[in-house]
Amino acid sequence: MQGNGDRTGANRRFGVRDRLGIAVCVLCLVVGVGVVLLLMGLWKQLARETIPTPVELPGGPWALGAVLGVITVLGALGGLRSASAVPGGSVLVQALRTGGTAACCAAAFGPFYYLLSGLPTKNCRSANCAYVPGTGTAFLAYVVAGGLVALIVHRWTSARAAERVARERERARKLRKKGKGKTRTA
Repeated sequence: MQGNGDRTGANRRFGVRDRLGIAVCVLCLVVGVGVVLLLMGLWKQLARETIPTPVELPGGPWALGAVLGVITVLGALGGLRSASAVPGGSVLVQALRTGGTAACCAAAFGPFYYLLSGLPTKNCRSANCAYVPGTGTAFLAYVVAGGLVALIVHRWTSARAAERVARERERARKLRKKGKGKTRTA
């Protein structure tokens, strides 16, 4: 039997602590969104100011796109490998692994947003939103180079895995032949 003074179950009213917790959560969300938008704006401004420099170098936008495509694929590969590493170790090892995963993810997504920042934006008539010459070509080279390198890496890792499976199958066959391995019926 629950009385009016009982604060458990469905009859529990929001107390001051609950209201304060909700207010802090909403405040953290608002500040977090503000920080993310500020960082994205600063990144876009940095990209728009620096993209013309590498586009003017020898190779131009094609070389820029190819290099950024390779960086994206290698960053994604590193992020996947470090994220799937065996957990454990000291706190320092875990912190370094987490930092490495974050750096690899930044290397995977950073070039894409860098090139995307040079493309014209919608509904903006300011000079800051105009098309940066060479960005479209660099974006095309980025997609092609990233796709080719990803295909090569995928084929290479698949071949290594198939070779490993074949070696293990051969080892098990030799053990069965000697009578030391699992039987075929098992």
